[in-house]
Amino acid sequence: MAKIEKKTKRYPSDLTDEEWSAVEPFLPKAGSTGSPRRTDLREVLNAIRYLVRSGCEWRMLPIHFPPWQTVYWWFRRLARRLMFRTIHEIALMIDRARSGRTVEPSAAVLDSQSVKAPAAQGTRGYDGAKKIVGRKRHIAVDTDGRLLMVNLTTADIADSAGAQIVLDALVKRWPRIKHLFADSAYDRRQLLDKAAFLDFTVEIVKRTEAAFVVLPRRWVVERTFAWMTRHRRLVRDYEARLDVSHAMIDIAMAALLIRRISHP
Repeated sequence: MAKIEKKTKRYPSDLTDEEWSAVEPFLPKAGSTGSPRRTDLREVLNAIRYLVRSGCEWRMLPIHFPPWQTVYWWFRRLARRLMFRTIHEIALMIDRARSGRTVEPSAAVLDSQSVKAPAAQGTRGYDGAKKIVGRKRHIAVDTDGRLLMVNLTTADIADSAGAQIVLDALVKRWPRIKHLFADSAYDRRQLLDKAAFLDFTVEIVKRTEAAFVVLPRRWVVERTFAWMTRHRRLVRDYEARLDVSHAMIDIAMAALLIRRISHP
């Protein structure tokens, strides 16, 4: 990390030249007509990555970046085009190929995480088990911990109920996945019946009585949550809209993969 930080302009979250060359082809090109584009998209992405990593507010972006209104306008435009999700998924497949795996995974691990959501109006609930008022992130990761799918719900939604939407999305986006790992919270008849209908095999990894034991496959998804919360914007869900919250997760996980690919 120290060597990579020397390549950045100001902050550790800034894009290096190698990372920018990998991301630039996905960004919208300047129009051939009309006034020329005055905004540097590299600086826009630097500002967005800084915000996600540091957890600051839009209005508190440092003066080194473009005006926060400009950064937010570009963020909303790229999020509506699903640009952050596209970059993340392509980086995921490249990273899998780089590590000697097939491009598309064949197994996934399910889990959920409840986080406080102070700004969510009408889209948050109370998780009685975790004593948290907020939202719940239902995720599926591959067996190395790369994020494959995320479903955001109110915190009062059961793990098995939120996972059903994840299963529907996995069938469409990652059709080669046939085996799922999950904990005892997913050992519910309705979820297992749906998994069988969608041609999934669910393996329930149950917790042992011994304390501080690393559970097979289960530790991978917990590490993914740790990667997420390394980005302070994701420690809590500060977004009022679900699509914006989803984009923040895509930005954080894509930044991790792009840095891993560009600086092996």
